Amino acid sequence: MRMFKRLMERVDRMLGRGVIDEDFYEELEEALLQADTNITTATSILEELRTAVRVEKITDPHAMKLRLQKAIADRFKQQGEYGLEVNDEDPSVFVFVGVNGVGKTTTIAKVARLLTKRGFKVVLAAGDTFRAAAIEQLEVWADRTGCEIVRNQPGSDSSAVIFDAITAAKARGANFVLCDTAGRQHSKGNLMAELGKVLRVTEKALGRKPDEVLLVLDANTGQNAIRQAEEFSKAAGVTGLVLTKIDGTARGGALIGVYDRLKIPIKLIGTGEKVDDLKDFKPDEFAASLFE
Repeated sequence: MRMFKRLMERVDRMLGRGVIDEDFYEELEEALLQADTNITTATSILEELRTAVRVEKITDPHAMKLRLQKAIADRFKQQGEYGLEVNDEDPSVFVFVGVNGVGKTTTIAKVARLLTKRGFKVVLAAGDTFRAAAIEQLEVWADRTGCEIVRNQPGSDSSAVIFDAITAAKARGANFVLCDTAGRQHSKGNLMAELGKVLRVTEKALGRKPDEVLLVLDANTGQNAIRQAEEFSKAAGVTGLVLTKIDGTARGGALIGVYDRLKIPIKLIGTGEKVDDLKDFKPDEFAASLFE
């Protein structure tokens, strides 16, 4: 994975001078900011390193690099249970939201694959009725993953499709309903308001709030991903994040400390384009892989 490859390569060059001085800290701050790290987070990391150098008496460049890795890894930790919330009463319902182009429909397919491999019965709700291609894409994935699909004509009411999918899932004894929604720009107030309607109808059909509202984020979009998370959380009560396109991003710094800032846990990470390239987010395991 090595999300911070470029950052670490630059740190290696800095430490190659064999001295930890004020120039090093200034260059490190610049490197963190160029990796799209939030200024508050970057400042916090620098303060932590300065304290570590003083208290732990770090003089060796390699030890400094390990301490930097730990400082970054620690900021991916989050409170509470890891993994997706599953209800004792079937079906559990996951609603997927996000802007266009982040890999939302593909992520749904990956989650469907994960669940069907574990023996669960899954219904897909083709709620992105704005795009005929999205419905067709989800139909293909339903066939490939062995899921049922509930769909309607392009341009039909997205909320109605999701209502029908939940109703069908209850009647057919399905364990999960995965709901696609139209990709929408987080800056468009009318589209975000419509998303609120989708969630109200979902709650009406289910008899409770959806078990997860998952915001799919492209890890390459840097600080814009954080702004998306803020706006979608206001409109849709996002319960978890799914990070896609995570291999080789040069802007992974935006994700450092994302839980501290937003208090929205990362639930899943997409590690490639294949349908099996999806993992539960486990902070310790994820952190260990960042610098491999």
